[in-house]
Amino acid sequence: MPKSLKQVLSQIEKLQKEAESLRSKEISGVVARIREAIDHYGLTPEELFGPGVKSGGRGRRAGKAATATKPGRKAAGKAAGAGRPSMGSPKYHDGAGRTWTGVGKRPNWFKDALASGKKAEDLLIR
Repeated sequence: MPKSLKQVLSQIEKLQKEAESLRSKEISGVVARIREAIDHYGLTPEELFGPGVKSGGRGRRAGKAATATKPGRKAAGKAAGAGRPSMGSPKYHDGAGRTWTGVGKRPNWFKDALASGKKAEDLLIR
């Protein structure tokens, strides 16, 4: 006797629950092995993920990698061929062509100008 749609959907739901349970168990084991290796070798977030990674966060959720997309789709927020993200408009200048957005580490020319008695307001682009 052929199965009804209701029976098939019920089986699918049951298998999805089973798959999620198995996935959770596998993730627990993988995380435990990774933590053991990190502790054994004394690895830092920078060594694992490269420079610029801040420690202390939980990181990505399992299964939700930043670059993972469905086949045939582009990653959200990423234009094809996009390079580095825009750093913003310059906020400060020194009159010699050097600029700074005001975000991140202060450039040496900015620090030198402040040390010579100028104020940050004097360097604002108007």
